[in-house]
Amino acid sequence: MAEYQTISSVGAGTRTAQIDAGLRAHMNKVYGLMSVGMLLTGAAAWAISGLAVTTDPAMAVAEMGNGKYLTALGSAIYMSPLKWVIMFAPLVMVFAFGALINRLSQAAAQLFFYAYAALMGVSLSSIFLIYTGTSIAQTFVITAIAFAGLSLYGYTTKRDLSGMGTFLMMGLIGLLVAMVVNIFLASSALAFAISAIGVLIFAGLTAYDTQSIKTEYIAHAQHGDQEWLGKSAIMGALRLYLDFINMFMFLLSFLGNRE
Repeated sequence: MAEYQTISSVGAGTRTAQIDAGLRAHMNKVYGLMSVGMLLTGAAAWAISGLAVTTDPAMAVAEMGNGKYLTALGSAIYMSPLKWVIMFAPLVMVFAFGALINRLSQAAAQLFFYAYAALMGVSLSSIFLIYTGTSIAQTFVITAIAFAGLSLYGYTTKRDLSGMGTFLMMGLIGLLVAMVVNIFLASSALAFAISAIGVLIFAGLTAYDTQSIKTEYIAHAQHGDQEWLGKSAIMGALRLYLDFINMFMFLLSFLGNRE
């Protein structure tokens, strides 16, 4: 009997060690995919903004001021109805990704995520026209530090954060409604409130999503479904990517110095 208990204890310890090792590899993959997505977004935003703006009057379509002009590409992206397509296309892709994830292969899901990140970069390229490069860099660093701390908290805390999920999602829906309303109202006071609440919501979501990714892996690791785990890592990367991007954008509205 004692020998059986010893064997059971060793077996349980081995399984725990395997799950811990698998969890570390899973989270590394999540953060790795997220980082590649961030690089694609930054590269696409910088490249498009560079092609959209010129200092050569001969290539100008519209004047911006400060000796800068919009090129034909810039005019199409920022001044034509195409801007609405570019603005809302990433949102459509997120919903499509959630609906199609079970039908896609792991490789196709990863490619979809990278395409989404690149399109998001095109959508966000206007920040290089609005804010100074220094303030964008400073806000990015601040966001990265805050994100790292919040994600570490979500990963290591023993507190169950699942109760935050419903509250945060309700807040997110209210935030989206307020943002749509403010497109028509153009209220600076409402914009300030939206930015402040947005930072708090996505700070909470960063910790919540990190813990959720961790608990989902632990719950499914014993089944050994590598295809599911691979796609789960991609979905986890997308969730954290969105938390980072949105927190960065709301902080930029506070901290960014406008051109």
